[in-house]
Amino acid sequence: MELVKPGISIDFIGKRNIAFVFSVALIMATVFLLILRGGPNLGVDFSGGIVVQVKFETSRTIGEIREALASLDLQDSIIQEFGEKGRFERLIRIRQTDIELEGLSEEIREALKSQLNEEVEIRRVDMVGAKVGQDLTQKALFAIFYSILFIAVYISGRFELKWLMSMVMALSLAFVVWIASTLGASVIWLIIIALIVTLGLCWGLKLKYAMGAVVALVHDVTITVGAFALTDREISLAIIAAFMTIVGYSLNDTIVVYDRIRENLRRFRRRGLEEVINSSINETLSRTLLTSATTLIVVLALFILGGGVIHDFAFAMLVGILVGTYSSVFVASPILLAWEGSFAQKGKAKES
Repeated sequence: MELVKPGISIDFIGKRNIAFVFSVALIMATVFLLILRGGPNLGVDFSGGIVVQVKFETSRTIGEIREALASLDLQDSIIQEFGEKGRFERLIRIRQTDIELEGLSEEIREALKSQLNEEVEIRRVDMVGAKVGQDLTQKALFAIFYSILFIAVYISGRFELKWLMSMVMALSLAFVVWIASTLGASVIWLIIIALIVTLGLCWGLKLKYAMGAVVALVHDVTITVGAFALTDREISLAIIAAFMTIVGYSLNDTIVVYDRIRENLRRFRRRGLEEVINSSINETLSRTLLTSATTLIVVLALFILGGGVIHDFAFAMLVGILVGTYSSVFVASPILLAWEGSFAQKGKAKES
């Protein structure tokens, strides 16, 4: 089955500058949103506290619920809509971690019932301590970072047969992270430093395929985080799992395109790099669209029919699949061309 006829020739590479501007704009918008909101909206898994899921019989505003919770001194809680429209469910996030969990759900139910004059169902109560939340945050961030690092090592050996260089990069990066951690750098700064060093090592060791893959993966995860910031969705452990899945999906798509580029570079040595990359993208376009379309159908079904528990996970996957497909074509592949152009200019400068 083919969605695209053989022999199609779309000038993807010719539109790379537009794509770069678009990607940079999305990343800058993500950074702006995160600064504006004081960082990502972390769920109770990471921030610590208590989450109470409540179901009402009729629609209730956040103001009404907050007023009803005032009798328990919980009016400062964060209240959010949850689940599908028409089900009248809300999430109440209590940031205090020194509250006794025993009997809390019954106290909240009685307070809401007496103030709102209707039956209220407490569907779940979850509690995470501040220390546990901090540990989970660190482990989640490191999980994403190390997955990208090992991917860079694999891509370097797989496409450029530079296993030794990739091992040197991994050891160098581990040393830099160790130095930064001993100096007391926070997890966020550790990851920022590590990513900068990773890209610097890819450049210095001339690992162009690894550079393209890493930039594309960071691009995909960053824009997905931006989508969560824009829609004010919580980032929980399930969402971290979605981010990891997005990394794997995007990498798979990138590897398919890279494989064809490498094959065509060997077959058509007299062709220019831009022509080879463009034809390779066109040759894999049918496969890329089929994979994305079939995956999107499944994820869309989860998003519409899966219920509130899996709703945010499915949303992350929807955004990630779309952005991952885009980045394989318009980010990862054009970086190879930009790389060759940069080193070609350096070579000419040395000769002159």
